[in-house]
Amino acid sequence: MTTDAPDLEVLVHRLVETESLTGATLSRPARSDPSEASRVVVTPVTVGGQLRYRFTTHKESGARDENLAPPEAEDRLVQLLSNRFRQGLLQAEDADWQILGGGTQPKILRRPATRPTASHAHDRAKHHILTDGVAVPFLIELGVMTANGKVRAQRFDKFRQVNRFLELVSDIVPALPPGPLRIVDFGSGKSYLTFALHHLLTEIHARSVDIVGLDLKQDVVEHCEAIAHSLGAKGLRFEVGDIAAFSALEGVDLVVSLHACDTATDDALDRAVRANAKVILAVPCCQHELLSQLDSAPLLPLLRHGTLRERFAAEVTDAARAQLLGAVGYDVQVVEFVDLEHTPKNVLIRAVARPGRDTAKAFADYRVFADELGIDPALGRNLADLLPT
Repeated sequence: MTTDAPDLEVLVHRLVETESLTGATLSRPARSDPSEASRVVVTPVTVGGQLRYRFTTHKESGARDENLAPPEAEDRLVQLLSNRFRQGLLQAEDADWQILGGGTQPKILRRPATRPTASHAHDRAKHHILTDGVAVPFLIELGVMTANGKVRAQRFDKFRQVNRFLELVSDIVPALPPGPLRIVDFGSGKSYLTFALHHLLTEIHARSVDIVGLDLKQDVVEHCEAIAHSLGAKGLRFEVGDIAAFSALEGVDLVVSLHACDTATDDALDRAVRANAKVILAVPCCQHELLSQLDSAPLLPLLRHGTLRERFAAEVTDAARAQLLGAVGYDVQVVEFVDLEHTPKNVLIRAVARPGRDTAKAFADYRVFADELGIDPALGRNLADLLPT
């Protein structure tokens, strides 16, 4: 055992940056409060093909999982070890690091490695956010679960979709600002995912929310309002409205747009960007706009076939959207979702605002892409005044 170790921030940064952290356990909380966490266990996992760190927080009321991207995991570890816990064990490929005393300058001891490797496996059967057999009020109200929490056989696809959505949202929760969250869901429909979002943020992450679900159908809105009232879902409401007419976007933190048809997705993205939304989640639908625009001699063997041209146009549309969002300051991922009943498309665009991002390079790459394919997509026209010159 040796005390030859860097300070806490340097150590945590090195372990996370080099992906050598194989596990961590934080214990001995600084305050003796039953409502506070008694222990936090950190495990590297792979989610959607990307490295995440699962923080399992143990309280008297139970345990809660949260998956964080590496930069957020690094910040969380330093914060917890500096302010919340007086003891920690950071396990790495080449050594264990014992953190004693807490504060900004704890005692750090190096020990032989006890966990030199990590599987990075993400056991979805065990770590679903929602579990078959554990009653969830909104799923019972929506007919996905029985009263005792058993998922109905004919609704298991919906249960799987809700879980996947919550997994994707959990990854971006650290990017949302502290305090009450303002969220708009354009085209909420039957609102399975709107209720799921409310459950995740309020019941699992203990956040205060103001969520409004918009839909064009009065009867659908009334039905969802009745369910929200029955659940006592504080901070969740539904209104009749559409993307263009909704005027209360100022200060919004998260914009959700699911199965908006064709360029309606582009309208939703444009509104979200202009409202300076911190996070945008969009599942596009039925993309036809670029079908007639695509023009590339090298790709003629692909484009001459209607079925292939249609599939390719959809992928090009989402690629252009992702690049354009990058060109106005967002970090963007296009991730696999689960087919919605409204559309066979299974792509979710997830964008997180990143001040200081190199938007000029992102836009230059977009221009090369668009020019090569002969396209002028709706989102590019919508955002023209915001794009780099």
